[in-house]
Amino acid sequence: MVTGLAQAQEEKVLNIYNWSDYIAEDTVKNFEKETGIKVRYDVFDNNEILNSKLVAGKSGYDIVVPTAQWARLQIEGKLLRKLDKSKLPNLKNLDPAIQAKLASIDPNNEYLVDWLWGYTTVGINVNKVKAALGGMPMPANAWDLVFDPKYASKVKSCGVSFLDSPSEVLPAALMYLGKPAYSKNAADYAEAGKLLQTIRPNVTLFSSSGYINDMANGAVCVALGWSGDINIARQRALDAKNGNVIEVLVPKTPAALVFDTMAIPADAPHPNNAHLWINYIMRPEVHASLTNKVFYANPNTASMKFVRKDIAGNKTVFLSDADKQRMAAPESVPADIRRVITRTYTKFKTGR
Repeated sequence: MVTGLAQAQEEKVLNIYNWSDYIAEDTVKNFEKETGIKVRYDVFDNNEILNSKLVAGKSGYDIVVPTAQWARLQIEGKLLRKLDKSKLPNLKNLDPAIQAKLASIDPNNEYLVDWLWGYTTVGINVNKVKAALGGMPMPANAWDLVFDPKYASKVKSCGVSFLDSPSEVLPAALMYLGKPAYSKNAADYAEAGKLLQTIRPNVTLFSSSGYINDMANGAVCVALGWSGDINIARQRALDAKNGNVIEVLVPKTPAALVFDTMAIPADAPHPNNAHLWINYIMRPEVHASLTNKVFYANPNTASMKFVRKDIAGNKTVFLSDADKQRMAAPESVPADIRRVITRTYTKFKTGR
């Protein structure tokens, strides 16, 4: 039972700030029932929003779920609290390889625990894309659909969505150009900006959450999005029996791995309750239930026997070793480069 881990009396409240569409239906309810702790659960849809709340301070949140490279900035800014590992016995369930990757961002894994992981990629509505391309064959590399005007101008007719997040779009554009995903060179971003301007007329939507339903119902046929979100759209289309065949493409050239992490803000009002939550999530059956609902891989080796067989065997969820090796691990970039990223993206989005 998680209840035995609380060392100090706190009010029975836990305030969580997580990504939208990123939890199972019964996760919060089961935790509340077991612990008697009342959960207030709010959602965001990009790292920029979460980071601004943490920088402002006094957010009131006890658990936040930043993507790893943003968490690195928050660690450096003393915005996060060190974990008390004595309260987290379920750390033993985590994959040492995932822990090692996170340690490049969070040395000794002192602040972060992986919630789920995936990658940034391209999703398609198979039949609509084939129709839009006409006689053109599908490109060998998925990124061509969004970054090569020859293809992007064709699929514009059935709707093209991009994540509304500078820190996701720019690494993808850089890698398409053969540059490092998290380049520290401003000139690389100038090149990426030129590429993005060439395809801007073909982007019909900027969305970091609504695009899931837009893909599921056929309003969008191509999305630069997150792997799990696109698989959620696929499942929603199957459940609706609406004829939309959604597919996650695994790019033949590098894509960015995404590690979303549980962390405790430095000024969290209920840190003991936060540790109870993190330890609860690391139970094998709980971590598996998240993957079963939202189609993102989890870091919990003990969970695999509870993951649905069709998901455990889905190579767009749990990537093959060869595909994993091709992906770029997260890195943080300095403040001056973050400003360049924001400016480049804003220029792209506004088309100016």
